[in-house]
Amino acid sequence: MYLTSATVSLKVAEGSNTVPVKNLYLSCDPYSRILMTKHEDNGPIEGFGVARVVDLGHPEFKKGDLVWGTTGWEEYSVIKNPEGLFKIHQTELPLSYYSGILGMPGMIAWAGFYEIRAPKKGEYVFVSAASGAVG
Repeated sequence: MYLTSATVSLKVAEGSNTVPVKNLYLSCDPYSRILMTKHEDNGPIEGFGVARVVDLGHPEFKKGDLVWGTTGWEEYSVIKNPEGLFKIHQTELPLSYYSGILGMPGMIAWAGFYEIRAPKKGEYVFVSAASGAVG
């Protein structure tokens, strides 16, 4: 693995299927280790993060929109498949929450607790160290 620095253009054609963003928060989750073994040279590692749209591109996103979803671990990214990008409407919460408790780790914890286990009144729930992103 190596580090490179380059100048890139964030301009995309208006109406294209891409979304140029400035990454604000990135979530380093346990599954990221698996992505690193499959990582191809000349591209950033990807993961969940929070970003701000910096230019027009995909018609569903406008400049200044706050979004969360899969992005590159880099300062700026051009998201080529924005199907996994979600607009942030609740801006009164800290944006960092969308890379943790309100992001992928929080969704997994919620689904595991309420959809898979669904404890009932009177049952006990054991929570381990709860030191990871999902715990």
